[in-house]
Amino acid sequence: MCVPCFTSYIRGHNNSQLLTEIQEGNLYVCLEQRLVRVQNQVVDLTAKEFDILALLIQNPKRVFTYEMIIEIVWNEDYSYYSRKAVNNHISNMRKKLKISPDVPDYIKSVTGVGYKFDT
Repeated sequence: MCVPCFTSYIRGHNNSQLLTEIQEGNLYVCLEQRLVRVQNQVVDLTAKEFDILALLIQNPKRVFTYEMIIEIVWNEDYSYYSRKAVNNHISNMRKKLKISPDVPDYIKSVTGVGYKFDT
């Protein structure tokens, strides 16, 4: 079950600057800092990998088709890109997030349709 997004203040700065932080088990994501940690270890994602993860984690259990991911993340008509591009980014992201065997697979495939965030 996904813990709802919450905000916290940036220490030492004006209180109007809030961070959107999402915690799901051992996975932590800060949207504004573009920071991802698994078991308190920083995970370096590419810009597209982070954008895909952010889209999915902000909409847990919602299935996004390949076309939706391309339109939202690439901000392009999906006809310019193939499903292979999305598959490659997802595959790379899964490898990076799986820092140990006990870390769950957060990104689930929905065969023939797309992907969703679920634990």
